[in-house]
Amino acid sequence: MGVRFRPSNSAVRISSLSLEKFLKSRRNLARAPPKLWSDHAHEPLEEEDRPLPVLKLSHPILRTLESCSGSMKEFNQIHTQLLVSGLLQQPLAAGRAVKTLCSSPDSGQQAVLLFEGLEEPDAFICNTIMRHFVNLNDPCTALGFYYQHMVHKCVPPNHYTFPLLVKVCSEIGSIREGEKIHARVLKFGFELDLFVRNSLIHMYSVCGKIGDARAVFDVCSISDLVTWNSMIDGYVKNGEIGAARELFEEMPERDLFSWNSMIFGYIGNGDMQAAEALFNKMPFRDIVSWNSMIDGYVQIRNVKVACELFNLMPYRNVVSWNIMLALYVRIKDYDECLFMFDRMIGETMPNEATLVSVLTACAHLGRFDLGKWVHSYIVNNRVIEPDVLLSTALLTMYAKCGAMDLARDVFDKMPNRSVVSWNSMIMGYGMHGQADKALEMFLDMEKRGAMPNDATFVSVLSACAHSGMVLEGWWYFALMRRVYKIEPKVEHYGCMVDLLGRAGLMKDSEELIRKMPMEGGTALWGALLSACRTHSNSELAEIVAKRLIELDPRDIGAYLLLSNIYAAEGKWDDVEIVRQTMKGRGLTKNTGFSQVHIEEFGTRSFVENASIHRKSMMYSILSDMAAHIKLSCRDYEEVENLTVSCS
Repeated sequence: MGVRFRPSNSAVRISSLSLEKFLKSRRNLARAPPKLWSDHAHEPLEEEDRPLPVLKLSHPILRTLESCSGSMKEFNQIHTQLLVSGLLQQPLAAGRAVKTLCSSPDSGQQAVLLFEGLEEPDAFICNTIMRHFVNLNDPCTALGFYYQHMVHKCVPPNHYTFPLLVKVCSEIGSIREGEKIHARVLKFGFELDLFVRNSLIHMYSVCGKIGDARAVFDVCSISDLVTWNSMIDGYVKNGEIGAARELFEEMPERDLFSWNSMIFGYIGNGDMQAAEALFNKMPFRDIVSWNSMIDGYVQIRNVKVACELFNLMPYRNVVSWNIMLALYVRIKDYDECLFMFDRMIGETMPNEATLVSVLTACAHLGRFDLGKWVHSYIVNNRVIEPDVLLSTALLTMYAKCGAMDLARDVFDKMPNRSVVSWNSMIMGYGMHGQADKALEMFLDMEKRGAMPNDATFVSVLSACAHSGMVLEGWWYFALMRRVYKIEPKVEHYGCMVDLLGRAGLMKDSEELIRKMPMEGGTALWGALLSACRTHSNSELAEIVAKRLIELDPRDIGAYLLLSNIYAAEGKWDDVEIVRQTMKGRGLTKNTGFSQVHIEEFGTRSFVENASIHRKSMMYSILSDMAAHIKLSCRDYEEVENLTVSCS
């Protein structure tokens, strides 16, 4: 018996909306399942299977990406739109996204992550990421990206890829990696590309493989000016000036770089005659040509010609001035250095190297006023960035001028310190009688891990000598050999001789000199002779003076010290013998003088306008000193006349 279903009146009626959904689902079930591939090639593709349209730069999302201000929040929003729309896999969109990330120094790793999500990255994207790391002075990461990502994903290189990689090898100085990249150049057929060849020539030259560089140069007869210049520059930097000159003469055309490279090569060899001849043949010169010639004459300390060239320059830059300032510091003409600096201020803004030379001159002349002005200039000028060298020059100036509080303030504010910085502070405390602080500074240096050098121990021993710390001096003299494996030099022995001599331990000083492994110079014996004078030890003084005269018969210092020792003990006959010896050998004592810088009391305008009383004080003191000197001379003449009359 069949059973029929009859809906009761209580059954829920299907609404029109539910019925519509039900019918739609039935239609979907009735549709044929989608095909993974077409059975017939001529059948039209479904709408979803059609390729994406070609992307153009005028696309709104790319224009938004180009105008991105660098904010990561803004970039992430655009990145999300590229992902959702599927445009990120387009090479143009991916390249623009990576380029935007690489424009920020902190987004390199995010660019690498974006690269890893790309299905088919191209060489432009890889080159952009590698160039980003190279510009951040991180060539090793750039090289690692090439092997771990570009090679791993089999991304084909272009003619921009290998010059970039060769530059990386040049910067890290790895000839092995450079040769590996050269092999890949040959594999991919880029060996005749001029850009690639020029990069390889430079790389081999930097790594000292000048023969390999020449082999790359000779691969093809087609070369541009950069190729010739790279080869000439390689020869110059490897010291083969003759080969460089031969290639220079063969060049079909030359530019300023060609001429300057050759001049630089001759200057490096010390052949200023050849450099000057080439300089005079130049059809046109730039600032580099002039600076190179001036620097060449500075290196051989030909001040006259260097000044003549400097004055003939049509225009000068800060490098020109710095060369001359460094020259005067090197020959210890500190007054001329400061005079040159005054001239410079009216023409060119100084930089860090300028101020190092000026502060060095101020330190030697005791120009505390100008040194303090330089410090103020550094603080108020945002262009000047005080590095370790400049800060060390500043604190050394303060230390030598006796302003140890200011020197310590500069030292404490330095983010990084060199061993020279520590040495300057130790030296400053020692020369101003603060040996305890000098030794505390040395202990602090050890605690902070800075490694002392031989100059450090010269400063420490000198501090002990100035304060008579004999026990401490012996301790640090032994420490430098026992702990730091530094063999004492003449300077260290000189400090110890001075220390022992000041303490009256002349015998120990003499014994130390005789046990030295090297020949004791005049400075050591002179220090011992000075100690003999201090402690009136004429017997040892005679022995030391004779040794000094043997070492340097023309040095008048030994005669004068010995004469003064005899005079202090009333041995006038011996004084006369020493003087007759000096006269017989034509030795005369130069007139002594003291230099007083009036501007030290204030600025130049302050001295000229408002400090008349200070000038009066200074001239009064100098007049009194002159009167006392004259009286002393008269007394000496009277004693000498009396001695002659008695005899």
